[in-house]
Amino acid sequence: MDLIQVNVNEKVFTPAHKTDLNNNLTYVTVSVEEAEMSSVTWADIQDVLDEEWEIGGLAMSTDAIRALVAGE
Repeated sequence: MDLIQVNVNEKVFTPAHKTDLNNNLTYVTVSVEEAEMSSVTWADIQDVLDEEWEIGGLAMSTDAIRALVAGE
């Protein structure tokens, strides 16, 4: 049994994004294992409060994360 744990900023990922993330993480894990393990691969996606998200010791708001992703 596999457990994949992911923390995401609460305001960046929508429920649809989280569903896609869950499905893709499960697919990749099963592909690497080369087995039909999707029924026992769990993905635990946790929201981190916007004000608690940090990268390299710097507080990162939702807007800062979106700017970083956009290459700004």
